[in-house]
Formats: sequence, C-alpha cells, structure tokens
Amino acid sequence: MQKSILAVDNETSSRDVLQFCLKRAGYSVRIAPDGCEALSVISFYVPDLVILDLVLPDVPGIELLTQWRHDPRTKGMPVIVISSKCEENDRVSCLRSGADDFVAKPFSRDELLARVEAILRRVYPSESAEIVEHNGIRLDLRNIRVTANGQPVKTGPIEFRLLHLLMTQPARVLSRAEIIDRVWRRTDYVDPRAVDVQIRRLRRRLEPAGYEHLIRTVRGVGYCFSDE
Repeated sequence: MQKSILAVDNETSSRDVLQFCLKRAGYSVRIAPDGCEALSVISFYVPDLVILDLVLPDVPGIELLTQWRHDPRTKGMPVIVISSKCEENDRVSCLRSGADDFVAKPFSRDELLARVEAILRRVYPSESAEIVEHNGIRLDLRNIRVTANGQPVKTGPIEFRLLHLLMTQPARVLSRAEIIDRVWRRTDYVDPRAVDVQIRRLRRRLEPAGYEHLIRTVRGVGYCFSDE
C-alpha cells in the first residue's frame, strides 16, 4: 500500500522540495505550513509518517511532538524532525521527546528518503510480506486468500484491503477518514458510513470461525485490530 507522509515546514522552498521528492518516491504527501494546520490534518487523519520542522510560526515543533506522543491515536506515529537548529542539545532534546530521527537542514534528498524508508520498514515490517498472520488469521497477499483458524474466509476486494490494513497495524486505532484514504483510493467522495458497512460485512465473514471480535470499535474514533 502507498504510504502517506505529512510534511510540516514553514519554509515554502523546503515544502516544495519535500513534496517533489516524496511524491516522486511514490508516497502520498500532505503539506502543512504551520502547527495549527498540522493539528487540523491529524485530527481526522493519522499519516504513516510525519516530517516535522522544529521552527514553526505558531507552535514550536517540539510541542507538537510532545503532544502527539501523549495522544493514544498518534503515540506510535513515526516522526522525523528536520531543523537548521542542529546543535547536540537540540538533537538530544528531540530524540528524548519521541522523535524517531533527526535530519539537519539543508538536507540531502537521498539521505532523507533513505531515512524515511528505513523507519517505515521498521514500523510496518509485515506490510511488505506476502503472508500476514495475526491472532489466527492468515492473509496470503499473492493469491488474495484469507483463512481464520485454517478455515477459508471469502472476502471482497475492499474487505480484503480493509483487513490487511487493520492486521498490519494491530492495536492502532484508525479513523474512518484514514481508512477511506488507505482502502478506497478514490478521488471521489466516499461517505464515512461506508466504512461501517464494510466493517460489519468483514465481521460477518469472520464470525463462522469465531474471529469477529478481533475487529474492535473505538467509540468516537474508529476501528482497530486487537493485538490480544
């Protein structure tokens, strides 16, 4: 699946470079010029990774990072800090506050992309696998097959992609907006209620094997796959 990245930077030239090189590398990219816009984006959509500048016009980047690490929805969201403030104490402060990496400005495009790829491989290792297994459910990505406790489970294309998304990020709560963006992959509008419909269908598919309970509803937020 195409990974989504939010780039938060108040410099127009830097945002343009980030958007160009990340899109060229095959990522879905959203841009935020300040902390307020970044918070607005993440209030309804949690990206796979954030590239965060420390110096923003409204909210210091370190405050955003701290806030995200204390929010259950975003505490596991990978964050790469980029900054022209690259003294040792700046780097140490960011890493201790929860940053996954620190890249000094001006940055090398190739180095930044390599760091992005390394973090995504570490955080989402099972997404590149041909077989995904969790809690008795097995997805065969090559043959598009699902089994639960060894029993075949019939799924439609959307149900399969939805189950794959949930299983590769167990215990992570995904909002309806994020599920729509990652599963439907359309430019036209998809009603959020369509997610609820697909979740119900997927649970019915898993019910004969007794695995429907693994897809949990998180009231007021969205859905997650149980890691228990």
